[in-house]
Amino acid sequence: MKKIVIHRPGSYDKLTLEESKTSSPGENELLISVRFVGVNYADCMVRMGLYESAKKYVGWPITPGFEVSGVVEQVGSCVSGWEVGDEVMAVTRFDGYSSHVVVPAHQVFSVPDGFSLAEAAGFPTIFLTAYYAMFALAHPRKNLRMLVHSAAGGVGGALLQLAKIAEAFCVGVVGRSHKVEIAQKLGADHVIDKSKEPLWPTAEAHSPDGYHVIFDANGVATIGESYNHLASPGKLVIYGFHTMIPKKGGRPNWFKLAWDYLRTKRFDPLAMTGENRSVLAFNLSYLFSEREILEDAMGDLLRWASEGKLQPPPIQIYPFEEVARAHEDIESAQTVGKLILEVDHS
Repeated sequence: MKKIVIHRPGSYDKLTLEESKTSSPGENELLISVRFVGVNYADCMVRMGLYESAKKYVGWPITPGFEVSGVVEQVGSCVSGWEVGDEVMAVTRFDGYSSHVVVPAHQVFSVPDGFSLAEAAGFPTIFLTAYYAMFALAHPRKNLRMLVHSAAGGVGGALLQLAKIAEAFCVGVVGRSHKVEIAQKLGADHVIDKSKEPLWPTAEAHSPDGYHVIFDANGVATIGESYNHLASPGKLVIYGFHTMIPKKGGRPNWFKLAWDYLRTKRFDPLAMTGENRSVLAFNLSYLFSEREILEDAMGDLLRWASEGKLQPPPIQIYPFEEVARAHEDIESAQTVGKLILEVDHS
């Protein structure tokens, strides 16, 4: 098998293609011959040495990757419901950048109806992240007012679709004009284009009394004002800190990281109680071992996909060997939807 290995943190040159022995599945596992791999911003954080769960669960060297799609090649002796040759998608706690992966059976799912195998590779991480943020933390209801940052990105676009299912009122925020139409198609009631209009005055115009929920993966650039623009009651749901990381060069700017860390808003529980506002945060990679959470979430997501209520994000496919280019592009913040690596088995 071939895989991408990072031996120590750094820029794109640390992504090395290596050959390795293919593992056999345990009794409760499946061996998947990977056809496509979803690229996530968290993979870049892993490469830079900034992803906490990577340090906790793996260390160095590490093969990044949280999601794949492909074909079942071997089935563990205690696994039922899957056969060799089945097309599947799976979530992985790292090791996804590989031609073959061994995955616990509870982390493997059917390809959503109407999705190609390439689109399926980009489905699990963004939709599970959005589902947990929306339904486990935000608890939406009809006409709830929501604001979604990075609305044309993978998770942002998934949040817009789930907000529509929940019949919530949702404002999407994008940073470039070419992303406006994407957010509109995914269900945003209004889209704020930060390149043409001021973010917070425009957000106030769409919801003068504030937002019941704001989803924010930007970090220091917006979480302070996101909190300030919550309604009472209101929830700020945080699932990333993307603006703390450079958009080019592939290496963290340690001075900027330190400065952004010092500038990041701290939340006072006494003040939060008086203001009737909450702050919630999570990292999806810590939830992969939670079987009930995965099964409940994917059950709903696959059902909605089969009913035509969820659409795949736009995808851009890169050859597996061009993983460095995919990392460079996703860090640029110019992309929309999902970036996908295609594994050539010839």
